[in-house]
Amino acid sequence: MNMPETPYRAGFACLIGRPNAGKSTLTNALVGEKVAITSSKPQTTRHTIRGIRTEEDAQLILVDTPGLHKPRTLLGERLNDLVRETLLEVDVIGFCLPADQRIGPGDSFIAAELAELRRMRRRPVIAIATKSDLVDKQRLAEHLIAIDKLGEWDSIVPCSATQGDQVDIVYTEMLRFLPQSPQLYPDGVTTDEPDDVMIAELVREAALEGVRDELPHSLAVVVEEITPREGRADNDPLHDIRVNVFVERESQKGIIIGRGGARLREVGTNARTGIEALLGHRVYLDLHVKVAKDWQRDPKQLRRLGF
Repeated sequence: MNMPETPYRAGFACLIGRPNAGKSTLTNALVGEKVAITSSKPQTTRHTIRGIRTEEDAQLILVDTPGLHKPRTLLGERLNDLVRETLLEVDVIGFCLPADQRIGPGDSFIAAELAELRRMRRRPVIAIATKSDLVDKQRLAEHLIAIDKLGEWDSIVPCSATQGDQVDIVYTEMLRFLPQSPQLYPDGVTTDEPDDVMIAELVREAALEGVRDELPHSLAVVVEEITPREGRADNDPLHDIRVNVFVERESQKGIIIGRGGARLREVGTNARTGIEALLGHRVYLDLHVKVAKDWQRDPKQLRRLGF
């Protein structure tokens, strides 16, 4: 007797949480490779990067959103709007609550938004206790109880994306809520973000490392051009990539460049490693730091910088 085939499932999932809740790290762990930049700094994610995991029986498309937060600028308002629009379009939501931090006002704010969403339009929500490796068992148990009291969830899963603990459980739980559907993306595709967006994100990730807390909000990166170097052999291509790094004040420009250009060279070296892995060949990275005064509050400059 032939057993019936398991129906194929494919759909979209969104990871939501306050800034620095571990969403990007979990996205990368679920996909199995780096598709979203990570940093200890808030507001690291500004674009909804899609990570795609394809298996024999299912395809999970992850949308990694900016952290919901109380906005202080026009950029902040637009990032929050982006999150809310995304929540309406996905099949399942993962609410990330880091285990090394107590439940706070930011988590309660998001929980209230999700409760309102469930009233308007039914959306399954999995509460995910991220960074479980950073606390002991008693603290984790207390955190799980606090999550349970915070709202109504379809399931609660503790996990550590950096250690790989229970990431497979998060994946399995998300699959439960995906609709029956044919495969939406071809095999081998892990993100649908264009190369220039991914390159800009890798440069911004490198620039964020080691800077003071106020600078991440003021940093924007735009890829001006990607040009294949002429006269190269087909088996040894090289691309020239020109990138502008924008800050809001002249003093911030000095922070990025560093003494004698040392900091900017370090940013270029670190970013180039990721870019070459992305493109699969060598690149020459030409970085320029420019001032776009108060760009976060200027609608025209926001549009020019891709927001």
